[in-house]
Order: sequence, then structure tokens, then C-alpha cells
Amino acid sequence: MTSSESATTVLIHLAGGVALLIWAVRLVRTGAMRAFGASLRHALASFTRNRFAAFGSGIAVTMVLQSSTATTLLVSSFAGRRLIVPAMALAVLLGANLGTSLAAFVISMDLGWIWGLCLAIGVALYLANEAMDRARNIGRVFVGIGLILLSLIELNAAAAPLAQSPVFRTLLGAIGHEPLLAVLVAVAATWLTHSSIAVILLIATFAASGLFPPATALTLVIGANLGNALIPVLDQLGAPALQRQAAVANLFTRLVLALLVLPFVAPLAGWLQTLPALDSRLAIEFHVALNLVGALVLLPFVAPVARLFERLMPGKEAPDATVRPRHLDPAVLDSPSEALACAMREALNLGDRVELMLRDTMTLLEKDELKLSRAIAQADDGVDAIHESIKLYLVQVSRNELTEEEGRRLLEIITLITNLEHIGDIIDKNLRELAEKKIRKRYAFSPEGLAEIRDFHQRVSSGLVLALNVFASRDLALARQLFAEKAVMRDAERRATESHFQRLRSGRAESIETSAIHLDIIRDLKRIHGHVASIGYPILESANALRESRLREAQEAQEAQAQQGGHLMPAPQSGF
Repeated sequence: MTSSESATTVLIHLAGGVALLIWAVRLVRTGAMRAFGASLRHALASFTRNRFAAFGSGIAVTMVLQSSTATTLLVSSFAGRRLIVPAMALAVLLGANLGTSLAAFVISMDLGWIWGLCLAIGVALYLANEAMDRARNIGRVFVGIGLILLSLIELNAAAAPLAQSPVFRTLLGAIGHEPLLAVLVAVAATWLTHSSIAVILLIATFAASGLFPPATALTLVIGANLGNALIPVLDQLGAPALQRQAAVANLFTRLVLALLVLPFVAPLAGWLQTLPALDSRLAIEFHVALNLVGALVLLPFVAPVARLFERLMPGKEAPDATVRPRHLDPAVLDSPSEALACAMREALNLGDRVELMLRDTMTLLEKDELKLSRAIAQADDGVDAIHESIKLYLVQVSRNELTEEEGRRLLEIITLITNLEHIGDIIDKNLRELAEKKIRKRYAFSPEGLAEIRDFHQRVSSGLVLALNVFASRDLALARQLFAEKAVMRDAERRATESHFQRLRSGRAESIETSAIHLDIIRDLKRIHGHVASIGYPILESANALRESRLREAQEAQEAQAQQGGHLMPAPQSGF
């Protein structure tokens, strides 16, 4: 084998080991979140009576999740909903900083054959449980731990030849002579992998293999520690200030800690090199010591630091609450069942907003208030924004492994929000513009015509309420009732149109001047009801009842047509 082929082989093994390490850490995190997510969230919410309990809960939760980022997102979500005060949220995050370093410390221990045992137990648990229950997810955790240990063995084997490479040592030496560059490299690597544990273990492995001196290893650890605090801040850039306060305060404390420690890295490394035996896990132990010292120094001052960031980032209410989703918690994305429950709540919230738009439309048609027309247009902007947020949230949920039931629920939510968004567009782009046209031309409906529109509107509104109940309850009988309303609405549309043409024949002036608007309103309300009925389709399809309902509907339509002698409505006469 040539030297170039040997170098290529080493780099391939190195890349594979790094990829396996990153994936394994993620596997542990997602498995732990799905298995213990609800309990961990309850622990975080409960054990925040004082700073020490909050600090301890941060350590425990992070060691289970293997991710301080996940803990930070959970705490930020609680803080955004005022379930935890800012000072206690910061105390939890100080515990999370130490927890992630302790998790890396435990994993880095020379466990030898333990990786094989973890894989065997994990695969057995995973395959023995068909449903995505807790035992199956605990199996994922064991598999992840086994793969982490295996990846470290592979990285050690791949790094040893690189330690003898003059080119590689020169490159890393250049980084070592520029501490700021080393910190930025570590920050970037941590952000790209979204895992400080993986980066810290990688740094420790390379340092133990002699790829770079202790000073460079310690500098890179400081950068990885800083990058880990940056991840949740960047992930929540669009979140309310109240939700971001704790994460930004935690980033600030780590930045201060980095600036205080960085000047002493070189003397510390020089002193360590004078010791008879240099610990191969120096980087890991330094990471633990860094976060332990940071916690001991900063824990007494969490209250003033939290108050400082409350002043710098005041948690003001959003000026337009309609354009901001309320229930889409990013912290539960690794737990599909809980994430789908959040999306369901937000979808029902979206339904309530569309129902209010529909109700306001009837008021606009009756009272000719242009101010209300502008409010409806703004409400539709909010509906569009929430629809987009739910859709993107569901895309993230779908990246997880979903059970068949979770897949059906995801489809039901998508069906609901898609139809609700279409309904909002019809109200805004059609009904609202028809109402404004009526106002500008100073038209007035005849009393009979307005009563018909009001009755038709009431049927559609009732159908929307029924559809939201079908979605929430998944009741098959209600879904059948919702589908059956389609035939009733067709009959109501026919009667309303016939009555309108009778008024045209009688020469009613109001009916003649509002004829086009009247018929378009009935048509658009009918279109809305079509979207309303579609909300129940996934429930009917899951019970194999949709085809049966459609056949029955077609039969009823044929019978009705036969009773009318083949004419659903009289043909309009010329001159109208």
C-alpha cells in the first residue's frame, strides 16, 4: 500500500469515527427524550424552589439527555411561559453546563468491552418491543452509548498514525499558536455538530494520541464550551425575549469565564507538562473543572445576572398576538407524541382564529364596517403565519421515527391546517372583497336575501365547529355526520339560488343590484364548507368509511335529482 493510499485510509476511518460519534450522541439524546422526556420536564419544572435544587436538576437532566442544548431549550420554553423564574432558569443552565462535562467524563472512561454489552442489550430491547414504547427507546439509549464507546476506539486507532504525520502536526501547531483561532474553530465545530460532548471527546482523543499539545487541547475545550452555549441562542433567534433571556445569560457567563481562563491556559499547560505522567484524559478533566469552577463562582450571583438580562431584554408581549404560535414547543421535537400534541393544540388555536374570521365576515356583510374589513385582512395574515409555523414544525417532527398512529395524526393535522388556511384565503380574498364592493357601491340586500345569506353562513359556521370537534375527538360518528352535511349544503345552495331568482323575476330592486354579490357569497360559503368537510376525511379513511360515505352520498344525490325531474334549479330567463 502506498503512503497516499495509507493516508486516505486513515482519513476515511477518522471521518467515519467522527460521524459515528456525532450520530451516537444524537441517538442517546433522542432515545432519552422519548423515554423520559415527560418525567424530565416535570423534574425541571418542579425542582426549582431554590438555586441549589435547580442546579442539581440541571446536572441530572443533562446527564440523562447527554445534551445541555436540549436542557437549555426545555428551560427556555418554561421561562417563555413563565413557569420558571429567570434566576432559577440560569441556575438550571449552570447545572446543565456541569452535567454535560460529567457525561463526557463518564463516557471517556476506559470501559473496554462494555460497548459490546451495551449494543447487545440495546438491540435486544429495541427488537423485542414492536411499539415505540419506553423499553424500545431505552434500547436506543443503550445502542447509542455502545456506539459512542465504539467510535472512541475507532478514533484512537485512526488518530495514532496522524500523530506521526509532519503535515498534520504542522497544521494543528499553527492553530495552537493562535488561541483565538483555536477557540473559533472549536466554536464552529460545536455549532456544526450541535454536540459539545462529541467535540470534547474528539479533542480528548486527539490530545491523548499526541496530535496537539496540552495548551491547544485546553484552548479548544474552552471554545467547545463556549460554542455549546451559543447553539440554543442561535436556535431561538426568532423566539420572544422572555424565552431567550436564560440562554443569552448563560452564553454571557461562559464568555466571561472563557475570557478569564484563556490567558492562563499556556502557564497551566506548561506546569502540567512538568508532571511525571500526563493524564490522557486531561481535556475531559479540564472541561469538568472549568464548568465546576464556573458554577461555584456564578451560582451565588444568578439573581443579579438574571435581573441584568431582564433589563437588557425586556419580555414584552408581542404587539400582534395573532401572528405568533403559542403551543409549538421546540424542546419536545425529539418526542413525536408530545410534539404532535403541541401541534394539535396550535392547530385548534388556528381553527378558533378562522372561526372568528368567518363570524366577523357576517358582521361585515350586515353592518358595512370598513374597519372590520381591515381587521379581517390582518387576521388572515396571522392565520398564514401560524399555518406556516405549524407546517415547518411538523416537518421537523416527521424527521423522527413515527409509529403508524403518529403518522396518521400528523396527516390529520396537516389536513386540518391546510383546509383552514384555504378557508382563511377565501374569506380574505373573496368574501371580504365582496363585502367592500357592496359598501363602496352602497348596495343593500333585500331582507329575504340577507336572511338567506345569514342562514347559509350559520350552516357553514356550525360545520366548522363540528369539524374542529371531529379533529379533536376523532369520533367516527361525528365524522360521518360532517360528511353527510355536504349533501345538505348542496340542497341549501339550490334552495337559496332558486329563491334569489324568484326575487329577480318579481323585479326586486335590491335583489337586482346585489345579484352578482349575493350569488358569489353563496358560492364562496359553499366552497368553505367543502374545505370544512375535507377535515374529516382522514378519520373516515382510517376506518375505511370514506368510500362507503361517498357511495351513499352519490346515491342520495341521484335520488334527489330524480325527484326534481332532472332539474336542480330553474334555468334563468333572459333580461335579468
